[in-house]
Amino acid sequence: MFDIFLPPIFLVIILVMIHAWFGRGVLQRGIIFTDLAIAQFAALGSSISLGYFDKEYLYLLTLSFAFLSAFLISFASYRKLHLEAFIGILYVLGASGIMMVLAESAEGMEHFKALLATDILFTPIEDIIFGSMIYCAIALMIWKVYPRLTGFSKELMFFSMLALTVTSSVQLAGVLVVFTLLVAPALLASMQKRFSQIGFAFVYGWTFSILAIAVSYFYDLPTGYSIVFLGALGTLFGVLFMSKKDK
Repeated sequence: MFDIFLPPIFLVIILVMIHAWFGRGVLQRGIIFTDLAIAQFAALGSSISLGYFDKEYLYLLTLSFAFLSAFLISFASYRKLHLEAFIGILYVLGASGIMMVLAESAEGMEHFKALLATDILFTPIEDIIFGSMIYCAIALMIWKVYPRLTGFSKELMFFSMLALTVTSSVQLAGVLVVFTLLVAPALLASMQKRFSQIGFAFVYGWTFSILAIAVSYFYDLPTGYSIVFLGALGTLFGVLFMSKKDK
């Protein structure tokens, strides 16, 4: 039984760590739905691969569309406009594009469900290793290159790395799981001052993700949606409990 749990637990440990860091950056910028828009565009690229190319060029198309949305958001962040509204338009553009692309596909709805939240309990170990290598490379860039940049180049690198992260994560976990792991740990961590925010985000993300894996296994529930549900539920009550009354 432990052989079944180890790969998905290893996967969520890595996913939580890389996404918690980006989640803090997204919250600091005040553009919460950035990651959701990028994830939706990545999913659009994946859908185009399925709908028009029989799953060929899957990673290339997914990454290209994620980078396109990241560039548009980076560019828009230096323009005088309602950035959150702009990001919302990107999101609905990606979501509607997915439905249009998959409308004629026999596998369309199944693929769409997988894009939202995959059953990571049975993720192939090869995919986990490949994703882990990408995340390690991104972490190295965050450590060595990102702190040295300023201005637009720094913003572009942040969103480009986020796009690369989301591209892999959408394939491994799904759009809703990506959004939950980016926002939920970082949001709850920002509500407290006692512990390191990044450390708190890691522990909280690991806790609800591993608990969701166990619950989904023993109660025969979809793993991805279990992570989203427990993460959202815990964060909802945590934020309400930890927040102060508005005067």
